[in-house]
Formats: sequence, C-alpha cells, structure tokens
Amino acid sequence: MDGMSLIEWSVAEEVLPGQKQSGDRYVVKSLPEGELLAVVDGIGHGEDAALSAKLAVSALNGSDALSPIALLRRCQQRLQGTRGAVLSLAWFSSSDGTMTWLGVGNVAGVLLRREAYGVARQESLLLRAGTVGAQLPYVSASVLPVSYGDTLIFATDGIRSGFADTLNVNASTQEIARHIIENHWRKIDDGLVLVARYVHKSDSATQ
Repeated sequence: MDGMSLIEWSVAEEVLPGQKQSGDRYVVKSLPEGELLAVVDGIGHGEDAALSAKLAVSALNGSDALSPIALLRRCQQRLQGTRGAVLSLAWFSSSDGTMTWLGVGNVAGVLLRREAYGVARQESLLLRAGTVGAQLPYVSASVLPVSYGDTLIFATDGIRSGFADTLNVNASTQEIARHIIENHWRKIDDGLVLVARYVHKSDSATQ
C-alpha cells in the first residue's frame, strides 16, 4: 500500500492446488498523472499461463502510455504467439477525479460507491469477450467520476460471482480482499483479488 498515492490497495491470491505458479498477476503503478491498476489472467494453468501473465505485466509496467486503450494494444503486441490472457485495467487520474476502466475476457470489475448508512451502490465493468494476444474485440473504455471512499475490486474467474454483494464497505482493503478469497475462491482455478480505495479528499468530481 502506498500511503502517498490517490489510492489504498491490497491483494489476496491463491494458486490452483497442484500447481507451482499462478497464471493470475496484477499491476499497481503510481505515476505523477495518476494510478494504473490491472489484473491479468493467463489462459490455462501452470507455467504457460504464468508466462503470458508475466509478459502482460511487463508490457504494462514498461509502457509510458496513460491511455487504457493504448496499454491494451501494448499487451496485445507483447502476447502474440503465446496462449494469451484476459485482463481488466483501470486508470485513476490525479487531475480530474475520474477512473477510466476496460476489460477483455472475464476478469470481473466492480466499483463500490459508499452511500448513506454504509450502504454500497455497485457499478460493474462491461467486459468484452476475447483474448489479449489473439483477436481483440472492439473495446471502448468507460470514464466514471470517483469520490473519496469509492472502492474498486478486480477478481479473476477463480472467484465466484456475487463476491461484492455482502461486503462491509467500511472494512480495510486488506480485509475485503481476504474476505473474498476466503469465501468465494472456487479452488478449481487460480484466484486473485485486487482491491483499491480512492482516498483523494480534494477531488471535485460530482456524482
């Protein structure tokens, strides 16, 4: 967790029993212009899946691009000739209090907006079917205003759907990530959960 950034974040993960490496990887990259977060799931299991995921992570970490579309294209180029991967990514802008996100494949994305009395309103990422490294679908990125306390969750398909339905939105990011892994990991695939809370107090975004 980087206390100087726009976000607080935590990750929890489990490897498919019997495998030495996980095909699920994540990126949290702090830049002066904002914060990049991504979760990558290499196709399949084991070493080949891990290789695809590592290449995507390397492409994201090594790129100077700030546009999610440009970052996706960078991953597409790097993963050609591999098994490929699915991924979701988000960009928190430090200048205008927005989050831009997109997803290819089945890495679920949920934004929890804290409302009165601790109730959370969910917004879900629109996922496009496809594989990064193969034929990319037409992808558009969505831009949302974010406010202090809004919480982003990315979860690979080793996590059962509905993982965000009964969460305590006042819990820490670490508590949320561990709760999801402990209660929703399917144990027939690698599982990874990345939780990031927007903690910039002076943004001027309007809901």
